[in-house]
Amino acid sequence: MHEDGLLGAAAGGDEAAFRDLMMPLRPQLHAHCYRMLGSVDDADEALQEVLLRVWRGLGRFEGRSSLRSWLYRIATNVCLNLIQKRPKRVLPLDHTSSAGPHEMSSEVLVESVWIEPYPDSALAIPDAGEGPEARYEQRESIELAFVAAIQHLPGNERAALLLREVIGFSAREVAELMEVTVPAVNSALQRARRLVDERGPTESQQVALRSLGDARLREVVDGYADAFERGDVDALVGMLAEDATWSMPPIPDWYRGHEAIAAFLVAGPLRVRWRHVSTSANGQAAVGCYAWDAQRGCFVATVLDVLTLRGERIAAVTAFLDREVFARFGLADVLPT
Repeated sequence: MHEDGLLGAAAGGDEAAFRDLMMPLRPQLHAHCYRMLGSVDDADEALQEVLLRVWRGLGRFEGRSSLRSWLYRIATNVCLNLIQKRPKRVLPLDHTSSAGPHEMSSEVLVESVWIEPYPDSALAIPDAGEGPEARYEQRESIELAFVAAIQHLPGNERAALLLREVIGFSAREVAELMEVTVPAVNSALQRARRLVDERGPTESQQVALRSLGDARLREVVDGYADAFERGDVDALVGMLAEDATWSMPPIPDWYRGHEAIAAFLVAGPLRVRWRHVSTSANGQAAVGCYAWDAQRGCFVATVLDVLTLRGERIAAVTAFLDREVFARFGLADVLPT
């Protein structure tokens, strides 16, 4: 059924038509909520609220704007409400100073303040309605460094930047969606761009990955996993950039440079037996890491490492210590011996 037909049927209470109407739009809306909130769990919650509001409001939708614009208006407002209620999400590098080479902490911040990894499998195919104003491609706009940077923006500036430069609405359309003036949108964009330029990556991972090529990328990821499984600290550190960082949310400590990272690895992770499964997160290379559990006699899902590359070197490892994320990535809970 054509969109207009589905819209009319859904407005009349046809739940099947509503599901069919929303199905192709859900991935874009979910990704938008994730960018706004920095959390997959919060994005799930926001999307459910969006769908509920749309279902209840379809009968009042008069078509003065496109369905797409109306949906993004609702999604943005839901996210802005959540931003006011939740703590700002960050990465450890934005939360504390780096630890020394022989400093290790077992502290875990109970309050959930960390950005969460986003599975590439959930990313939408580029929206056919995406406007010419879009500056960032889908994968680029989901990268950890970009998502982390925009979390430092006030909600209205975050929304204006995403609607204009990721979704591709014009300044006039953004003003209508946010119920402000075009000069107000342009002013918010100017401030937002300045902060993202300061805090964001100098080169996107999409550029780095294309430059590296699929074959060499596999070699880098396989080499990383192999060095870990052999407990070879020299080989592992040798893959890192000189100023590489290693962080482990929800532990606030993080390490910079070969000496600090090597000391941390020897004292902690390399004392454990590991197995690895390659995946991708936030448009970046990633590895599901499984630690040996002697009592269960198998390797158990433990940490998801998201790799940030600079040339052929690993510039950052963001190790998410949350086995619950494995299911989102279609990764098994355990691996056989």
